[in-house]
This record gives sequence, structure tokens and C-alpha cells, in this order.
Amino acid sequence: MYNFKKAFELTVGHEGGYGNDKRDRGNWTTGVIGEGELKGTKYGVSAMSYPDYDIENLTLEQAEKIYTRDYWDKLSGNQLPDGVDIFLFDYAVNSGVARSAMSLQRMVGAADDGHIGPQTLKLVEKRYSSADKTKALQLLNQLYVNREHFYKKLTTFDIYGKGWLRRNDEIFKAASTLLQYGVMRP
Repeated sequence: MYNFKKAFELTVGHEGGYGNDKRDRGNWTTGVIGEGELKGTKYGVSAMSYPDYDIENLTLEQAEKIYTRDYWDKLSGNQLPDGVDIFLFDYAVNSGVARSAMSLQRMVGAADDGHIGPQTLKLVEKRYSSADKTKALQLLNQLYVNREHFYKKLTTFDIYGKGWLRRNDEIFKAASTLLQYGVMRP
């Protein structure tokens, strides 16, 4: 899990601490604004996805375990090229594992079932191995553009869009630097 710690730090940095904006459906236990309980989000762990958790008192260690189990491992993060792994992870935390996985799958010609398994990984390696940095950068760029288009279609873009686009830019820069140089730089 070499890159998981880097990915986690970046993502938590974007997600921040506790918040319970009533305009954000992720803060509601039902995922529907005004329905259920407004429990909020902390470190990106939302009441919508984890309605039975005590979100406000969630620890960073608990968030890390959730992110490992429910995001990194489900994305097969340890088997993705450097940079692609952290970008896809952040995309998944912000927009869902299935959405980010399907985005990758469409780009490599895999069945877009939302589950990154051996077939998807084989196609990623064949088309965009980290040994070929130019192709891997093309994949990162495609993921970046896809994510931006997704954000712009959301009805809450006027409220949160500027932050989402900044986040997309920042994670793309970090992922590209990791891919090119093997380290992330500020």
C-alpha cells in the first residue's frame, strides 16, 4: 500500500473536518436533502454512505480503515499505475467507487461494471502501464477531463463547482508528478 498513505493524505486534505451543510445530500442519512437525519460528513465519510456511524466523532484512524477497505481495496489501488491510483482513489471518495471505476474501464475498453478486477487491470497494464509514462499521463488526462465533465453536469455545480474543479486540478497535478518523478512535490 505504498501510495495509499499519499492518496489518503491528499484526499483527507480536500475533504477536511466535520461539516453538515444541509444543501449537501451526502450529509443526510438517506442521501435525500431534508429526509432522514442530518449527520454530516467528516474526512469525506458521509452520513449518506455510512448512516449508522457517529460521523461527528469519527477519528482519522477510523476514516483510514474505511478508505482502505471500501475505496482503495475495491479499486485495486495497489495494482494500478503510480498516479492513476491516487487520482482514481480521490475520484472514488468524492463521486463513488463505481463511477470512478467505470470511468477507468471505459477508457481501457473493459466492461464498465464498476468493479476493477483482473480483466480491467490487464487492460490497464496493456494500454497504460506506468513503464510508459506518456500513455499513463494520457490516461490521467482522460480521467481528469471525464471527472470535470461529470461535475459540470451536477445540479449543485453552482454551489460546490469551484471547489470540485480546484480539487480535480490539485489531484491531477499531484498524480502527474508522482507518475513522472516517483514522488509528490508541493
